[in-house]
Amino acid sequence: MSGDGEEPWQWPQDRWRAIVNKVRAGRSLKPASWPGGARCAVALSFDSDHESTTLRLGQTSPGKLSQGEYGSRAGIPRIRRLLDRHGIRASFFVPAVVAELHPEEQRALADEGHEIGIHGWIHEYNSQLPPAAERELQLRSADTLERISGQRPVGMRTPSWDFSATTLAIAREMGLLYDSSLMADDEPYELLEDGEPTGVVELPVEWIRDDAVYWGMDRASAIRPYTAPSSVSEIFRREFDGAYGENGLYILTMHPHISGHHSRIQVLDELIGHIKGHDGIWFATHAEVAAWCRQEAGL
Repeated sequence: MSGDGEEPWQWPQDRWRAIVNKVRAGRSLKPASWPGGARCAVALSFDSDHESTTLRLGQTSPGKLSQGEYGSRAGIPRIRRLLDRHGIRASFFVPAVVAELHPEEQRALADEGHEIGIHGWIHEYNSQLPPAAERELQLRSADTLERISGQRPVGMRTPSWDFSATTLAIAREMGLLYDSSLMADDEPYELLEDGEPTGVVELPVEWIRDDAVYWGMDRASAIRPYTAPSSVSEIFRREFDGAYGENGLYILTMHPHISGHHSRIQVLDELIGHIKGHDGIWFATHAEVAAWCRQEAGL
């Protein structure tokens, strides 16, 4: 039931069309070629949620908070060492509250050449916020990340990929280069708002290429790890192989408190080795991929 008492099957055509067309995929921004003639772009990303997924629910359990703290205490150092060994720069999407809790972490990542991107204030659900509150939190988050990391964020990933009807307008007001929260394609595309091109690049995500759906754990719910590392490794590899075969973009989303564990970081290490075994790979941050796509499209 919708807020006005009408069921969706009672909506007139102009209503459901307006809902569908509010934010839509526009023209493909897949470039004819990647930098240096590379065959495939690989953008590794980490959502540094840490304690924020507990705090956003108003929960205060030290047990739950410690599960998130693992991401900063053990996961991030392990990930940093792995990326350094492979000579790869990645994108870290950080809730501003996490940046305040772990400022040295953000500064170290920025100093090592990694990108720091917007990931909400306290990992809030955008669709549950009044538009004015969402806007204020987004602006405050960007300012906080810049103050702490020394980088002004140029892109965002909405918490839990929860994209409201006003999220895109806020991103445009902020002059963001890209978003990485939506799923309308495998390749980069330009976002449309109410049918009009926005110039904002979408770098699409997918739950298939996200560690949380396989390895998330919440003792108070039905969320339980159900997939062996070897099976996740096969899925991630097959997704890369498909992107490589189409000369496309491969984005992987991971969480330090999930993929930072011993048995899971090995999956990432082995995946990077598999990717490096192919010719013509461009490892890049999300910001670099978006900038290249805009340049090649003449935006």
